[in-house]
Amino acid sequence: MPSTAPPLALALPPLDRKLSPYTGLTREHWCAYADHLLRSAHRYATDDHANLHLPGANSAYGPRSDSLEAFARTFLLASFRMAGDPDGTGWIADWYAQGLDAGTDPANPDRWPTPGELGQAKVEAASLAVGLALTREVLWDKLPGRVQEQLIAWFETVIGEEYPPINWVWFQIVVEVFLASVGGRYSDGDIDAGLAIHDSLHRGHGWFADGPERAYDHYVGWAFQVYPQLLQLMAPEDPRVQARARRDGERLADFLDDAVHLVGANGAPLIQGRSLIYRFAAAAPFWAGQLSGQTRLSPGVSRRAASGILDYFVRRGAITSDGLLSIGWHGEFPGMKQSYSGAGSPYWAAKGMMGLALPAEHPVWTAVEEPLPVEIADTRRFIGAPGWQVDGTVADGVVRVRNHGTDHANAGVKAADSPLYARLGYSTSTFPDLEPESLDNSVVLVDPDGRLTHRTGFEFLGQFELGGVQAGASRASTNWITIDPDGGPDHGSGARGTATPGPEVTVVSLTRGAVELRVVRVRGAGGGARLRIGGWPLDTSSALVSEVRPVPWGEMLDDAGTWERQAPHPMGEHLAIPWIGTSGAAADGDYAAVVGLGGEGLHAELEGARFTADGKFEFADGTAVNPAGILGILSR
Repeated sequence: MPSTAPPLALALPPLDRKLSPYTGLTREHWCAYADHLLRSAHRYATDDHANLHLPGANSAYGPRSDSLEAFARTFLLASFRMAGDPDGTGWIADWYAQGLDAGTDPANPDRWPTPGELGQAKVEAASLAVGLALTREVLWDKLPGRVQEQLIAWFETVIGEEYPPINWVWFQIVVEVFLASVGGRYSDGDIDAGLAIHDSLHRGHGWFADGPERAYDHYVGWAFQVYPQLLQLMAPEDPRVQARARRDGERLADFLDDAVHLVGANGAPLIQGRSLIYRFAAAAPFWAGQLSGQTRLSPGVSRRAASGILDYFVRRGAITSDGLLSIGWHGEFPGMKQSYSGAGSPYWAAKGMMGLALPAEHPVWTAVEEPLPVEIADTRRFIGAPGWQVDGTVADGVVRVRNHGTDHANAGVKAADSPLYARLGYSTSTFPDLEPESLDNSVVLVDPDGRLTHRTGFEFLGQFELGGVQAGASRASTNWITIDPDGGPDHGSGARGTATPGPEVTVVSLTRGAVELRVVRVRGAGGGARLRIGGWPLDTSSALVSEVRPVPWGEMLDDAGTWERQAPHPMGEHLAIPWIGTSGAAADGDYAAVVGLGGEGLHAELEGARFTADGKFEFADGTAVNPAGILGILSR
């Protein structure tokens, strides 16, 4: 429903550079942002508060689903506020108590669809259950018995329902655990089966795949790491919860050791994977570690990461002039909408405000902010499960990931490349080109009709440390894909279609800091296809530099250019991607290019990188590596 009330003003306290020298944000700032988001969203609620009809796009599931989603996700945010400040948030409890009653009243023609009636309601039920569990004394215990019975009956429709074997299993687990705690019906079989699926998706060192594919993204943190810790709060006496507490805690701590290296000095999380419209939900695992005590990160580093993420988005238009969260990354960008996205979807950013459930006196709020790893020194790190090699540079604060293990598919699959998963590189300062066929961080063959090959289904060849140089490699039996326009909804995987086989392409990324030597081996070339090696995508207004340069090694790369799109994208208005390649048909052989992304010092680093007389590649600081030797090892 449209709101006729004027937009609400956001009132923030002064920045506190003594307590928070990096962001200036304190708990009071977090509370102010949370309350502003809640009050602004409430302006679009029905009179009974059950449904929030936010302006904007509808999802594929329709307005009834979308209005429930907006209620549930803002309620999750509200529950964190109430849990951390029960005495100062009575207005929030009163507002949502009305909606909980009306939304589950069977006699209300505008009631919510149940999880048994609508798949998306299964998702939103989890936010409601978590929120009620966290606010048991201030909200649930004060609800009339009739309303409690309505809610129990609504939740009970999840029992025995099928959930896809991805992060969704947690939506059933937390609802049924909540039901058990309030005297409702529940199924031990459902809970145990869901936990078993969760454990089966663990791929090592705290990293989970979101299903059976190589699907690694922010769901690792805001779902697979957050819900196990919430379960500890919801059912601390449950024997099965107690039995897994140590294991889940160790997994979270391991994951956070990696995750803190994926936040840039500008506060941005790694820009990769689906559902990026949830924005600062990426802060959730840092709060989860402090909430449960399952982290090796200090309180000051945890808050620096979380506050940095929030600050990154609010400074760049994530909250509209109406006080709402739009579909987009910075401001609104409809091109980021996926089939399941509606106007209420972005409010899963609420997960990133989970720290508000911790009281003001908690060390995470009273400790002085400490720097992120990339703010201390250049960082180098391998993350094994997703096949990522991480290079962060203190000079520009950028974190880069070279990707040889993630494509939201499995080895051998023939599908179009998913822009948010299958590129060779992602960073905290560049947004992937959202077109499936792109020169964005690519090694592609271009046929005479201008079609580009796809690498999805590639083989991950491993990661190596070579005397200060990181190496990652993958080999793809490439394909040209004619996409099927009726190939189904976009849930992260690359689009399906008819595949025409292309050459075999092996890619090795040899990285040190901002510079990558990208080594390419082509086998089975033919048909007149040209080779293209693409660099990092940047808006032309960016202060960063993206370059690709040929090097005197292997076959000749005698063509170059810049691909450009003068149209809005999630981080600007004019996207540009540099590339080099062959002017004619590519031949079987080895090729190499230097690919760089960095600040004003990048030019000097690229100028200083060279091949030596003995065939080694030397980075500007003198660190050297032998690319021919690596290709020889991979060919065995």
